[in-house]
Amino acid sequence: MMTSKKVVVIGAGAAGLMAGATAALYGASVTIIEKNKRVGRKIMITGKGRCNLANNCDVQTFINNVPVNGRFLYSAINAFTPEDTIEFFESKGLKTKTERGNRVFPASDKSVDVVDTMHDYAVESGCKIVCDTANALILEDGAVIGVKCEENTYYADSVIICCGGKSYPLTGSTGDGYTLAKQAGHTIVPLKPSLVPFTSNDKQCKDMQGLALKNVALRIVDKNSKKTVYSDFGEMLFTHFGMSGPMILSASSHLRDIQPDCYIAEIDLKPALDFEHLDRRIQNDFKENSNRDVSNAFSKLLPRKIIVPVLKRWGVPFDKKCNSITKEERHALCEILKCFTVEISGFRPIEEAIITSGGVKTSEINPKTMESKLVSGLYFAGEVIDCDAYTGGFNLQIAWSTGRLAGENSAYI
Repeated sequence: MMTSKKVVVIGAGAAGLMAGATAALYGASVTIIEKNKRVGRKIMITGKGRCNLANNCDVQTFINNVPVNGRFLYSAINAFTPEDTIEFFESKGLKTKTERGNRVFPASDKSVDVVDTMHDYAVESGCKIVCDTANALILEDGAVIGVKCEENTYYADSVIICCGGKSYPLTGSTGDGYTLAKQAGHTIVPLKPSLVPFTSNDKQCKDMQGLALKNVALRIVDKNSKKTVYSDFGEMLFTHFGMSGPMILSASSHLRDIQPDCYIAEIDLKPALDFEHLDRRIQNDFKENSNRDVSNAFSKLLPRKIIVPVLKRWGVPFDKKCNSITKEERHALCEILKCFTVEISGFRPIEEAIITSGGVKTSEINPKTMESKLVSGLYFAGEVIDCDAYTGGFNLQIAWSTGRLAGENSAYI
């Protein structure tokens, strides 16, 4: 049903732009309030500036990759599926490509193209985008009737909160949405960082700072139960505080809490070689360097920054000659290379997380419309809701799908 309803959207990120444009296409008069001078600041930095905008998967696979309140999203994701998302961007002239793990990127590898596409879509749909900061909702008789901002007051029939979470505050995600939701009586599930680097007390991490490992295998093991809680193959990075990189960020979303001395990372530096073949490779390297110090025999086997840490763990004198290394010492080296361990002490701060876990309690939101069950005319979309997913484009899909659903329903009388 076409309307001339007034809709105010707070936040011009992925969810906000989608919600605003959708509401406008359904006939609403839409104002999008954004505190930054440029829209889509967080979209710009996703996927290392390439923007992993979706995952090319079916609905059930998507739900399986949302460990926090995935079932809440059934209506939203069925109404606007990953396939719909890809078709949407293609129809707007943005060519896409699918890479490893079904990750979908713009063919240009430029996140700015995704931002520009969404900005143009919102404007062409009839949205008015204003630069202002929302300070409070205007509530009357159990309904929202507007938003009070620093510069102006905007009255509306519906308000959609799309302020994001509390991660990457420089992009504008400073937790404003939680404050507004609490004002309306909503419960905020305690916030935690998700998709965030690990900290470690292992001093060797600092020694290896800047070392990027590619094509390695990772296991995160619960030291008490000895169970593997996460495993992956790919890339990771050592930093001055611990570990980061794609595999580490993915692993972090599987660990909801980190207790001291609870988890350990086990890295297989040579996953393509089993123990026997690795031992044979080391024998060959030592033969080539038979009269040299063992510390000089690793240049072909390992990246430079990890050689000294490996040697220290191995315990063999650095100046011992390669031709005098025993079979037992060689096997001990293989053990280290197949299971290079790093203790995990915790997470980096929520401000450094890609995604905020926690947020507006899902039981207080109608999953079929994204409308508040507490306040009439108030809607939520995106990261402000207590839903978060693994890496791979799933979190942006949450933004697109919930934004679409909120925008559509906010425009109805």
